[in-house]
Formats: sequence, C-alpha cells, structure tokens
Amino acid sequence: MELRNGAIGALIDEFERAVREIKAVLKTVSEPEFANVVDPDTHDENCRSIQTIVAHVVDAGYAYTDSVRDHFGIKTTVHSLNLPGFSNAETEFDALLNYTFQTFSDRWDLTDKNVSEMTIRTRWGADWGLEQLLEHAIVHVLRHRRQIERFLSLLRSA
Repeated sequence: MELRNGAIGALIDEFERAVREIKAVLKTVSEPEFANVVDPDTHDENCRSIQTIVAHVVDAGYAYTDSVRDHFGIKTTVHSLNLPGFSNAETEFDALLNYTFQTFSDRWDLTDKNVSEMTIRTRWGADWGLEQLLEHAIVHVLRHRRQIERFLSLLRSA
C-alpha cells in the first residue's frame, strides 16, 4: 500500500485499508455463503446476504466518489453493478479503488484550509465537508465488513 501525502492522502490510505480488510474477509467466504440469504426479514434489501452487502458497499463507494467528482467538475461514469458474482466481488472493489485514486490523483496536496472550507453536495442531497464525506466512506466499509463477519458467524454456527 502506498502512503500518500497530505490529509486527503491519509484519508484515502485509510479507505484503501478498509477495502483491503473487507476483501480479506471475502476471501474466506464460500460461494454458497456469498449468496445465502442470512436475514430474510430485514427491511433493507441491501443487507439480506453477503452478496447484497457487497453490491451496496461498492455502489455507495461510487456515490461518495461521484459526489466529490461533481464538486471538482470531473466526469463521472455510469455504474450499474447490480449483484456482483462470487468471482468478481474483489474485482469490483479494485475498480472502485482505482476510480477513487483517479479522482484525487492531482489533489493530494490540498491544504487543511482547502479541505476544511470545501462543502460537497452529496448524491443524497446533504451538504458535507470533504473530510466528513471521506470519513463516512471509510466507516461505511468498516461497518459492512463487520456485518459480513457476523453473517459468516451465523452461517457457520447453524
């Protein structure tokens, strides 16, 4: 893992670390575990199986990054992941990371003042600071990594 410069570099490094951790957990998942509906009663369609969680986390990662791209006037691309297959979940996370790295490739040296004064209109309509948005992106991956670990525990104890 590359250690990037500046506050933005530190946040993107932590985002990359969080993605590496979720990918490490996914390497322990079997194909039947990946697709198994663990929580059929949840009202959140994104949290029924490991597969739906992965799709949600990747889609959300693109939404966070696209909010930043909108702010900087960088072209966004259409992401239609739907449900990732067992064999391409890791590839989907790698593509998300590369997309995020490209977004910040010329911005590692933003000053703390630049970052603190920046307000990003998110794809869901909230106005957040850049640091707040990136911290949320990191914690979002971590929370769902934990959820996958809990699903695995339930599947393996049954």
